[in-house]
Amino acid sequence: MATEYKPAEGFLGNLSAEQEVKLRELWRTVFKLYDLYETNDPELMAAIKAAGEKTDTASKSRFGLFRGGESQSKAEATNIVEKYLNLASTDDASNMANRKKFIEMLAIYDTKTIKSMIVEAVKADHPDALVLRFLRARKWNVDAALMMMVFAMDWRYHEAKLDSEIMFNGDAKMVKYENSTDKDKNAMGVDFMKQLRGGKGYLHGVDRMGRPISCVRVKKHKPFDQSNESLERFIVYLIETGRFTLQPPVETCCLIFDLSGFTLANMDYVPLKFIIKCFEANYPESLGVVLVHNAPWVFKSIWGAIRGLLDPVVAGKVHFTYGREGLEEFIDPSQIIKELGGDEDWEFEYTEPIKGENKRMKDTAAKDVIQKERDELADQFEAVTRKWMDTPDGPEADEMKKERDRLAILARENYWKLDPYVRARSMYDRQGIIQEGGKVNWYQKAK
Repeated sequence: MATEYKPAEGFLGNLSAEQEVKLRELWRTVFKLYDLYETNDPELMAAIKAAGEKTDTASKSRFGLFRGGESQSKAEATNIVEKYLNLASTDDASNMANRKKFIEMLAIYDTKTIKSMIVEAVKADHPDALVLRFLRARKWNVDAALMMMVFAMDWRYHEAKLDSEIMFNGDAKMVKYENSTDKDKNAMGVDFMKQLRGGKGYLHGVDRMGRPISCVRVKKHKPFDQSNESLERFIVYLIETGRFTLQPPVETCCLIFDLSGFTLANMDYVPLKFIIKCFEANYPESLGVVLVHNAPWVFKSIWGAIRGLLDPVVAGKVHFTYGREGLEEFIDPSQIIKELGGDEDWEFEYTEPIKGENKRMKDTAAKDVIQKERDELADQFEAVTRKWMDTPDGPEADEMKKERDRLAILARENYWKLDPYVRARSMYDRQGIIQEGGKVNWYQKAK
């Protein structure tokens, strides 16, 4: 059974004084980012635009008057934005490249969009929990954490279209695509559903720390059985669905790569690199432990190359396990499924979409009422956080912390009211695992 979960240092509920200072600093910079778009300073507004333009375009802007050259004009504009955000100077080539990408990205946004991206990403989490993920991933460097967070939000919003498309449409849309006469849609639907129905990857149960378990049955993967697009969609869909099974204060998962029956015909670096990128760049600090289970001898020759792709912190979470005994260190035997040598009588079974299960998604009026409440809670959280940033100690600060936590709880409750209007039901909803209000029950028979 699960043991009592105690947050590790650096996680919500267990911050040192220095880490709390960094948390306040990052929130301060996030709010500076909000304010950036609402400034009345014409020079700053022109700088935002020029810093985001192509070099030849920027040279024709008013910043071309500063020093006359293309690189100087864009550099001048970039420096003005960096100074406003209080970003520390850097000479590191990698940091400079990220800084350039970050500043250019700001030109396509506005306050409303930035706020919306962050609120959407928070979902049912405490806002601090989301922000702390990026601080830990960047070793408490506030500037690096800010850029990483904005890049991840941009990936969710623009590149993956995670909330507006993948999670909004769910697997029900992929089932419809299976019967589409459009060649591309049909291929996507067939490939996606083959992976989902086949249980290539699935969610089930918790480990001894109460972390939800995600299992990848590697023997079910063949490199050319599906398009990369459908594979990436499947991976992201599974990871994001797994977020809804996290029960506070647990913030991480147990990821099992089941290599039983693995051969070189199953090896594929393309999805492996994508999974690594997802967890390192877009879902940082989401892995509690990674179990590579029943790895055959042939995998040992591959592991060295894979390890080289991993961040050292992630690599340190990887454990090789064999048989029931190996898994028992991390999972109670009563919660290890029989397929993996345990006692739990459970087998993967996909549940097809149910007609009308997403009918609330059509009720935009009801959705708008709940969304309005959510936006108001976000504004209240921002207001009290702005005060808390400048009142770090004393009784008043303690009251502000309590108020922030109270608002975070209300926002969590609000999200679960909103959830049926913005997220299509999944097999885990149909099976009664993810329940109304955010409750999760793994150990029951599907209805």
